[in-house]
Amino acid sequence: MISIIASDMDGTLLNDKMEISPENIAAIKKAQAAGIEFIVATGRGLSEAQPLLRQAGLDPAYITLTGAQVFDTTGQLVVNEPLTNELAQQLAHELKAQNFYFELVTNQGVYSESKVRRIQNVADLLVNLNPDTTYKIAVALAAARLEIMNINYVEHYEQILDDPDFQIMKILVFSPDGPDIFDSIRQKYSQHSDIVITSSSPNNIEINSIKAQKGLALLDYAQQKGIAADAIMAIGDNLNDYSMITAAGVGVAMENAIPAIKQVATFTTATNIGNGVAQAIEWALAQE
Repeated sequence: MISIIASDMDGTLLNDKMEISPENIAAIKKAQAAGIEFIVATGRGLSEAQPLLRQAGLDPAYITLTGAQVFDTTGQLVVNEPLTNELAQQLAHELKAQNFYFELVTNQGVYSESKVRRIQNVADLLVNLNPDTTYKIAVALAAARLEIMNINYVEHYEQILDDPDFQIMKILVFSPDGPDIFDSIRQKYSQHSDIVITSSSPNNIEINSIKAQKGLALLDYAQQKGIAADAIMAIGDNLNDYSMITAAGVGVAMENAIPAIKQVATFTTATNIGNGVAQAIEWALAQE
């Protein structure tokens, strides 16, 4: 019997319009009514994730920033795993030297040095996750969605990196030329014992503390509630979902998931535009 269902957002819970479909909403509420806890596990920060869930009338617990922060259903921060300040500064210097566009995801929100680049990269993400979406439409969707995502813009990241009140929870690196363009960063830091590098789409990499992984956060959250791993379902589509797909008793890959996720999943559900999350939830409900 499944007691917790954890779902990724982009490419999983969200459709090609960056919305949660009525079918997915209904299935989530049905699961909650049956006593199953639904939790969001995303690479997004809380300020980016929560508005989309609240629009759908949902207020779950959140594993955010690929596991760097966890919030319970009351909004209380229960896990906090930032990068060290020294490592964050080193990474930022290296990324600038290689001319990458990147964003700092902090304990006080997401920071970017360019609104134009932010929109371009969200649009690239949308096209990568939803190939039927044209780039022109993706740009319009990205620009519209930025209004509710609480992105902060600064002229130079040094004002964040040099401020002791900020913790760098994650560094998000973008390039439309990915994924091979990131090989230099992956190779340089692949043996670093304090960080983990994952990805949520071909056009990005996510750099976190080694302690900040969706799978670790999900197991810790369940353990606090006395729930074993075999009573957890995790649903996802990309590399930053790998740790929770393999940690959960039931790992579910989206039909649009990358091959590496499908290979380790218990089964594959429909795509993110085909209400795959709803189908997976219905499967879980049928096991009771």
